[in-house]
Amino acid sequence: MTARRSGAAGIVALLLAALVFAGLIGLGVWQVQRLAWKTDLIARTEARLMAKPVPPPGAADFAAIEAPEYMRLALTGQYLEMPSTLVQALTVQGRGFWVVSPFISYDGQFILINRGFIPEAARDMLPAPPRGEQRLTGLLRLSQPDGAFLRSNDPASGRWFSRDVLAIAGSLGLPQVAPWFLDLGQPGDAAAPGTLPVPGLTVVEFRNSHLGYAATWFALAGIWAFGLFMLWRPERKATL
Repeated sequence: MTARRSGAAGIVALLLAALVFAGLIGLGVWQVQRLAWKTDLIARTEARLMAKPVPPPGAADFAAIEAPEYMRLALTGQYLEMPSTLVQALTVQGRGFWVVSPFISYDGQFILINRGFIPEAARDMLPAPPRGEQRLTGLLRLSQPDGAFLRSNDPASGRWFSRDVLAIAGSLGLPQVAPWFLDLGQPGDAAAPGTLPVPGLTVVEFRNSHLGYAATWFALAGIWAFGLFMLWRPERKATL
């Protein structure tokens, strides 16, 4: 009876060890897949940043675009005579605000435009959007709902921590708005001295550590397999 129990316990332990090994290999394979996805995403984003600006997508076109963020767009239309929304921001120029202003394009879309950054000290000197026909170019950005980490947007008090398109549009009483906003300018563009808001501060950066994670999981799988071999090798079993 004792021998049978010992044999059954050994089989269960072996199965559990095999499951752990398979899990480690699975995690490594998943990271390899994530690496392929992230590499493709970075390549497509870099190509978009170098492409010529295109007209803004309509609602149906936007829904069909895979990973639309950072598309270069060209808009023609006018800023609406409505208040701009200040969204708290931290940039290479320090703390301050993004200036988000409503815009209507000549194809009839209401679009929120992130005109750029102003420092905290310039909050009371915010220039109004230019009047008349405007030809804008910039990057399509996806809405940032809810707020920031541990800080929720508070439309009632005008406290904004993220560029939540629907919430900002709702606070302004806008009709149906495009489900994205435009970051004015291009990363690296040099604004004229004294320009406010400062456009072109979009940070396009993707963390890509999947290769290192994959190597870690596969290494752990190898260590686990080696440990099992040392534990179950015939020479050791003979001495047990």
